[in-house]
Amino acid sequence: MDYSAKIASNVAAIPRSGIRDFFELVQGRDDVISLGVGEPDFVTPWHIREAAIYSLEKGQTTYTSNLGLLSLRKSISKYVENFFHVNYDPAREVLVTVGVSEAIDIALRALLNPGDEVIFHEPCYVSYSPSIVMAHGVAVPVVTTKEDEFSLKPEAVAAVITPRTRIIFINFPTNPTGACASRADLEGIAKLAIEHDLIVMTDEIYSELRYDDTEPHLSIASLPGMKERTILLHGFSKAFAMTGFRLGYACAPQPIIEAMMKIHQYAMLCAPIMSQNAAIEALENGHAAMIEMRNSYHQRRDFLVKRLNEIGLDCHTPGGAFYVFPDIRSTGLTSKEFAMRLLEEENVACVPGSAFGPSGEGFLRCCYATAFDDIRTATDRIERFVGRL
Repeated sequence: MDYSAKIASNVAAIPRSGIRDFFELVQGRDDVISLGVGEPDFVTPWHIREAAIYSLEKGQTTYTSNLGLLSLRKSISKYVENFFHVNYDPAREVLVTVGVSEAIDIALRALLNPGDEVIFHEPCYVSYSPSIVMAHGVAVPVVTTKEDEFSLKPEAVAAVITPRTRIIFINFPTNPTGACASRADLEGIAKLAIEHDLIVMTDEIYSELRYDDTEPHLSIASLPGMKERTILLHGFSKAFAMTGFRLGYACAPQPIIEAMMKIHQYAMLCAPIMSQNAAIEALENGHAAMIEMRNSYHQRRDFLVKRLNEIGLDCHTPGGAFYVFPDIRSTGLTSKEFAMRLLEEENVACVPGSAFGPSGEGFLRCCYATAFDDIRTATDRIERFVGRL
């Protein structure tokens, strides 16, 4: 049977994840130090794990409302109001999802008609463009540059808006660059969204991991006139080290949440109840552990940026997340060549910048959510590798 003729054309055209393809090569290798997969190296704090265990012990193994436990949605609403300074009705404007990935997928499917355009900034997380394509939209990347510290400029967004534009999709702090958005840039993007009657999707998964206390995190949803046209996406994986719990949420006006819920109830029905109970504990009592993890990441970031620049790989200091994005063009190697040779010759795993879109070529994503001693050893190996080139 010719299976190629059986696969949907829009799915067949989507490449496999550049991150996952690369790290299949790492599996089973000894002495590999991974600066690759974007996952906290901390174990989920005990009190959060205990909440999940207690949920099981009490026999809480049932379905929940499609929207999620009301008790969790109330906790989310309180947390979002305190942290993002936006108020959402927990009964009507909050939807609990299976990770932020599901929230992105169902938001796009709820809003896009075939041929509608979605503007997003690149380099970006590997799922954004494929998610748009799978929702039968048209992905419109806007290149961000090292010279602008990979921030998204409103004038660049304005240049690609067309009558088919439906959504502006942003992610700050950004994976893979760690870039953060200034108030001025967010206000400019908000002005464009209002002028052109666009929806903004904002992926806030790294929002707690900001390292500049003089400019705290600002969500575009909190700007005047933006709550009514913004889908705020957030979750528990990064700030609370809960990747395996697979839990996220969307906050948006009720008609958008209703449309997203229609897809969610048929595709997923609900998120796991044990994860939802653990998430309540994280929101209510997880702040101290989150601050401790963030302080550790901050220390690692400063060390890694300093060492990469000493090695001769020009690296800006990212304002958030837990990635650095050094420029490796001076070596004369492509991103993939650099990453493959570094893995083969020095047993250090990083992700080629090209995995995050064409504009990532010439860069390397290094994740510092790994043990400090491993980061130190990895940079020594990178220095040895670069010295041989």
